[in-house]
Amino acid sequence: MTTHQHTGSAVNTNAEPPRGNRVHHVRAGELDGHTAISGATTGSKKLWMGLVRNPPSSATDDHHHGDSEAGIYVVSGHPVFVYHDGTQEVRISAGPGDFLLVPPLVPHREENPDPDEPVVVVIARTTQEPIKVSLPELYQLETA
Repeated sequence: MTTHQHTGSAVNTNAEPPRGNRVHHVRAGELDGHTAISGATTGSKKLWMGLVRNPPSSATDDHHHGDSEAGIYVVSGHPVFVYHDGTQEVRISAGPGDFLLVPPLVPHREENPDPDEPVVVVIARTTQEPIKVSLPELYQLETA
């Protein structure tokens, strides 16, 4: 890691820099619901990040995230990610430290089959705000 020290003239630390020209720090406990980074919270233009907790013995509805890619990092618990490959449902079991990518428009759901332990994941999406489109069922994403 490279660090740089400022050696020129004094910097005015009292002036608020332009919103797009500074690092934003969202502390633990300061999330807006599930949202940590978004257009509304930090002025992000192309990224949404948040922390999601799924309680024991739970499942989301079938859904997709529109044109957004979703990157998922499993902090704790053992979630199962379910999608349809055109023939059958595919179940991917994950654990702490695992990463997953959900491509745009891919119908899926997340499950937490554990009766005692919650699942905690960090999600990053390539949109400024979260997108979730609920679906009546899983189906294979047809590509052109």
